[in-house]
Amino acid sequence: MTFADARLACRLEAAEAAIARACTSRPAGTAVLEVAGGCAIFAGGDSPLTHAVGIGLAGPVPACEIDRMEAFFRSRGARVSIDLCPLADPGLLHSLAERGYRPTEFNNVLVRRLSGSEAAPAPRVRRAASGEGELWSHTVGAGFFEGHHLTEEEMDVGRAIFAAPGALCYLALKKGTDAFSPDVPAAGAALAIHDGLATLFADSTLGQFRRQGFHSELIAARLHEALAQGCDLATASTLPASNSQRNYERLGFEVVYTKVTLVL
Repeated sequence: MTFADARLACRLEAAEAAIARACTSRPAGTAVLEVAGGCAIFAGGDSPLTHAVGIGLAGPVPACEIDRMEAFFRSRGARVSIDLCPLADPGLLHSLAERGYRPTEFNNVLVRRLSGSEAAPAPRVRRAASGEGELWSHTVGAGFFEGHHLTEEEMDVGRAIFAAPGALCYLALKKGTDAFSPDVPAAGAALAIHDGLATLFADSTLGQFRRQGFHSELIAARLHEALAQGCDLATASTLPASNSQRNYERLGFEVVYTKVTLVL
């Protein structure tokens, strides 16, 4: 069994924080603040990568630490956004409520034990080559932002992930209709490994290719890599009751807790 205790939560949140730091290690204008046992990440005023994670898991959070976090975001023109783990210190939620924070989104955190397991085949998935950063970023961005024509800011989200040290990016390809037709990118995703924990993230499928099994193959391909690298646990986050959650559950993942996004 997988017990959703503080030890597991600290491991999962530490891995997420490591990914966030890696995504801000190269792009100009990004920043990270170590605060309240977690970190606050700035990757652009409107970037979905801009948020705080792991806050409150190390114990009670004094008001001065929340002040530091809020000043970090505000000084860069970004809204204050926290992905709060339910195993964080209970007093933190009360403190944030008093300051006027409100919930905007829930995300389920899922895990799968890997010892002794095998991954399903993934014949339509391959690793993205080093020169395919723009292709991967556009594929993931077009699926996530629901549009073929992406702004530079939207492309920058994918570029930051693709350039992150340690990130492994994957493409799922729709085969051409004949020998003269090229394969078409249908979906993309990423993988990062931190202390034996494989985090599967940035999953995105283009609208016209959904419900064709590409996402499940992307999960399987990353599990193959996690097993090859000796990971004992894999994790992912999804919107509750989404198709993505169902795909993960079909491949052996289980929900261990639900995080809430709080904004000021």
